[in-house]
Amino acid sequence: MTALLEVDKLRKYFPVKAGLFASGEKKFVHAVEDITLSVEEGETLALVGESGCGKTTTGKLILRLLRPTSGTIRFAGEDIFQSSGERLLALRRYIQIIFQDPYASLNPRKTVRRILSKPFLLQRLLSKEDINIRVQELLESVGLAPASLYAERHPHEFSGGQRQRIGIARAIALKPKLIVADEPVSALDMSVRSQVLNLLKGLKKELGLTYLFITHDLAVVRSTCDRVAVMYMGKIVEMADVNELYANPLHPYTKAMLSATPIPNPQLARSMERVILGGDVPSPIDPPAGCRFHTRCAQAQTRCSKEDPVLVNMGESHFVACHH
Repeated sequence: MTALLEVDKLRKYFPVKAGLFASGEKKFVHAVEDITLSVEEGETLALVGESGCGKTTTGKLILRLLRPTSGTIRFAGEDIFQSSGERLLALRRYIQIIFQDPYASLNPRKTVRRILSKPFLLQRLLSKEDINIRVQELLESVGLAPASLYAERHPHEFSGGQRQRIGIARAIALKPKLIVADEPVSALDMSVRSQVLNLLKGLKKELGLTYLFITHDLAVVRSTCDRVAVMYMGKIVEMADVNELYANPLHPYTKAMLSATPIPNPQLARSMERVILGGDVPSPIDPPAGCRFHTRCAQAQTRCSKEDPVLVNMGESHFVACHH
């Protein structure tokens, strides 16, 4: 396999608006800090972490919805921030997104046919007759068949699971190579999550898709993804094959996340090591020196508050950023 997406030393800082009595020093939210990763063609890489860790910001940077403070992102060998005009329009065909909230991401005033037609109109790809045929194919490919029952309806006339299927249909409309799936099932009822996940896996196989799967739910990751990158306060702290990560988590934060994941086997659940986090997440405006996790880590030493650990390969392509 070859790397379809390459992210190198990516940073994103957001300036903080000064208050009335603020000092003259300009402050920034350190949303993403030195992210380096790659996604192989045909792979599903999970980007996991608690809310506010920077995973969605990373996804928006990859989609070029935001510009980075520094660092590079290459898609199929091309620096996406050097593209413009027609080349950028063409590039957007191959990188698409599935949003977390299927209702907020669909225009309530437009019918499904108009929503799914829009990508073809923006890219000037097909005639009106061919677009109608393609819309029908898309609806049927995501399980909304016969298409004639759904195409002229509006988003509010669908259930949450059906709306997410429409969002998925829009994402695959232009036959992309990479899809950023931003918490694609977190807003859905438990009863339909597995259906949507199975749909995503089926489309990956059928269309040869590559996914960057953003989530906080490690239970979803195990059945869906190939590799996992764990984020904490804008940094990747551990990265490994999904089975290796579950069998041998090395970073204390990863262990804590796995401890919070429900296990359907009570005997296995009792035998597992449990790590409970203490304290609160530090402010991203003023992150702690050294390892950003040391303020909540039970194993923290003096070194942890002074030296920022880097990702080290511990074998079997299992990387961890920890002084222990």
